[in-house]
Amino acid sequence: PEEEAKSLIVSGFADSVSKELPLEYAVEMNNLIRLEMVGAIG
Repeated sequence: PEEEAKSLIVSGFADSVSKELPLEYAVEMNNLIRLEMVGAIG
């Protein structure tokens, strides 16, 4: 589905940033991005 594709694109860009962060921050960042995507799509 389209929302899955958008999520993969955004998480792909964010992946390089999250690798630089400590694990707990990276997890939180990914959760926030996921919430933003859900809010933007549905």
